[in-house]
Amino acid sequence: MNTDHHSSDQERSRSTTAPERSGERIVRANGVDLCIETFGDRSDPVLLLIGGAASSMDWWEDEFCERIAARGRYVVRYDLRDTGRSVSYPAGAPGYTGQDLAGDVVGLLDVLGAPSAHLVGISMGAGIAQRIALEHPQRVSSLTLLSTSPGGTGGPDDPELPPPADHVRAMFAEPAPEPDWSDRDAVVESMVEELRAFGGTHPFDATRLHRLVGRIYDRTTNIAASQTNHWILEDGEPIRHRLREIDVPTLVMHGTADPLFPLSHGEALAREIPGARFLPLEGGGHEFPAVDVWDVVVPAILDHTAG
Repeated sequence: MNTDHHSSDQERSRSTTAPERSGERIVRANGVDLCIETFGDRSDPVLLLIGGAASSMDWWEDEFCERIAARGRYVVRYDLRDTGRSVSYPAGAPGYTGQDLAGDVVGLLDVLGAPSAHLVGISMGAGIAQRIALEHPQRVSSLTLLSTSPGGTGGPDDPELPPPADHVRAMFAEPAPEPDWSDRDAVVESMVEELRAFGGTHPFDATRLHRLVGRIYDRTTNIAASQTNHWILEDGEPIRHRLREIDVPTLVMHGTADPLFPLSHGEALAREIPGARFLPLEGGGHEFPAVDVWDVVVPAILDHTAG
């Protein structure tokens, strides 16, 4: 289902206050408006970053993107539907499926004029990347999969893989009340505290995260939808049984202290994709690469995409 229909109950609850960054632009891809930003030389190989659920492009931090682009990659990050400045829908009623999110990536490659790209996905984004490698293999130069599970699922009902940590299961069983989405301070505090629950053993940099989440709040069209809709999407057919069909170079990186998908999820994923390389991230949680692991993650991505 590809639609960008807007309804009155989906109006912004507030005006965004962050200035639009100079490199951002809205493009029409897969029938919807998506916000993208690029780094580096357009003549270099395309490396497309796919965020996790409820995550705008901001989580792929500026310096992270710049470090990769400086070494000869054309880095593209984008706001998934319902995040940042991309198309948004009423909170609780996403007008699209998980399959459409995969279609958006292919549509972005069309817009960029890129026959294929190195896909770097995290969590749900890594599940999207796995699906694209199966359904559109000619568009994928390589896969880098972070903090995910075979087929991108592997939740608490998967009998073959360990469940989330007790504190995460408790949080899912009794979720905290929603904040007042119009209250910037309350929303930022709520989001940062949720991040704390998914962290690993590295020091939790609350100051940095408050600043980053504040930026996300300020440039997100509908913050309630951004934090709601990805969790209730219908997905396509399961793909785990097909992972052996993936025949592009694959790197799996996984935090050793991931409380949502314990380490064996990443190990299983690397086993099930032929020839995949596995790189554990010591002390890493279920989180976008933090500054203290960039010296591991960035060289690994550059090495993996050098071909």
